[in-house]
Amino acid sequence: MLRRLYDWTMDLAAHRHALWALGAISFVESSFFPIPPDVLIIPMVLAARDQAWKIALIATITSVLGGLAGYGIGVFLFDSVGQMILEFYGKVDAYADFQVLYAEWGAWIVAAAGFTPIPYKVFTIASGALSLDPAVFTFASALSRGARFFILAGLLWYFGPPIKSFIEKHLPILATLFFVMLFAGFLAIRYLF
Repeated sequence: MLRRLYDWTMDLAAHRHALWALGAISFVESSFFPIPPDVLIIPMVLAARDQAWKIALIATITSVLGGLAGYGIGVFLFDSVGQMILEFYGKVDAYADFQVLYAEWGAWIVAAAGFTPIPYKVFTIASGALSLDPAVFTFASALSRGARFFILAGLLWYFGPPIKSFIEKHLPILATLFFVMLFAGFLAIRYLF
């Protein structure tokens, strides 16, 4: 089953609408969707190495725009939608403590969250709810998301075929590690912030 999913993802990555799908995933991941765009970036770059920088740019731009949508949820819909998303991630009780930290370290927190596997949407919504300067938010988001996606695309571009062979050979282990890291990101949100 895992192999069929991998093959399907590789086929999707080479599809003519793959960039649109990546843009959509990158956008919604920054505001509410739990699956990171790396899931598409990796097979897309492996399927079309010559498009690596374009793929990273699209992921960055749409992720920042999605982050601004999350920021808007925090500003305009925090009491309804934002609160519900924070409840989903188990962050309602820690929100008061987080406000104090955010007042002092907001831009750095956004930058760290944008680069790591920690669910970014929690921070985009919090940035709006806590009135982090929108220009600072946008700059920190663009810097961190861009660094993350361009580094990933660069590594895949440089190491292309050997990485593809490695992934195909060790697919079950790598898939398990990916889900462990994703779960660890959710746990980090729940217990560290």
